[in-house]
Amino acid sequence: MNRELFVEEVKKLGIDVDEDKLSKLNIFYELLLEWNEKINLTTIVEEESVYLKHFYDSLTLYRDVDLTKKIKLCDVGSGAGFPGIVLKIFFPNLDITLIDSLNKRVIYLNDVIKKLDLSDIRAIHARMEDYSRLHEEEFDVITARAVASLPILCEICVRASKMNGNLVFMKANCDDEMVNIDKKITKLSLKLNSVDKFVLPIENSNRTIIKIDRVDKLNKIYPRTIDKIKKNPL
Repeated sequence: MNRELFVEEVKKLGIDVDEDKLSKLNIFYELLLEWNEKINLTTIVEEESVYLKHFYDSLTLYRDVDLTKKIKLCDVGSGAGFPGIVLKIFFPNLDITLIDSLNKRVIYLNDVIKKLDLSDIRAIHARMEDYSRLHEEEFDVITARAVASLPILCEICVRASKMNGNLVFMKANCDDEMVNIDKKITKLSLKLNSVDKFVLPIENSNRTIIKIDRVDKLNKIYPRTIDKIKKNPL
């Protein structure tokens, strides 16, 4: 996806694009390449692939979440900064927390934030299951892109979600993970809102955005320890 097609497809999503945003994306891309030589961030480095599979893909969250509101958003396992950094570039109204368990990636993310002169965004070195216990009911939206299975994501994120907040997970094809998911997440005071299936432009690869609502107070036994979650998901 070249930049011209990127702009065209992003506008189809209903998102405004201007030169400042495109300039920040370009700087972000250069920083991604620079840091990728030091630490393992992504195997996708060719510019047109990055614009499609990372930049555009990150913005598809707007299909299912109104990101024009002033909301607190958490990006779990942000890694190279997708979708969190891209969302901040296009929606400066968002207050974003990036969570990653590897400190080297957190240093990289904070360097990107500084060099792009972004405000109301920070990268935190933590595991989400630990962070959630210290930041209960903090976020309006919690998202994760290609991170862990749905049951595990729900368990490690639910405490940090505000009442009536949303967990919105970005995946490829996840039909196996969706089996009995509504029954499973009921234990966590969660309810399945929507499953949005679509394909990326050009390559037509499958994408799924699962939106889950926090609907009630959480049973105090959840979330379980991460070891128990991994051994026996919901």
